[in-house]
Amino acid sequence: MIKGFKEFILRGNVIDLAVAVVIGAAFSAIVDAIVKGLINPLIALFFSAQDLNHLVWEVPNLQGTTTTFAYGSIIGAVINFLAVAVVIYFAFVMPMNHFNQRRAAKAGVTEEPEALPSEQELLIQIRDLLEKQKSA
Repeated sequence: MIKGFKEFILRGNVIDLAVAVVIGAAFSAIVDAIVKGLINPLIALFFSAQDLNHLVWEVPNLQGTTTTFAYGSIIGAVINFLAVAVVIYFAFVMPMNHFNQRRAAKAGVTEEPEALPSEQELLIQIRDLLEKQKSA
């Protein structure tokens, strides 16, 4: 039992996952700082960006009180997600893709290898070759 656990822990996947979680947390702090320090002030330049948590919809319920739906916080979360996604894409993903393409071009790597024939096409080719051998 302990041997199996030791093999599981020492397998590269678990250690890689642990490293990815730690780096992801540090990366999240960088992205949050960019969004809060750069993107949100840029949005505030063009729009009156207020806290959206005050946007609520109160509905009377069966007990005689009201139930509050905080749709403003949902809208704020969606906007924040889109801002984070834009920062990640334009600041990290797009430059990294461009870098990888340039590196692959320098190494002479082609984009896609030629597709292999399907099983049906191979069987047709074998049949045709066998017919040629019989007639020869």
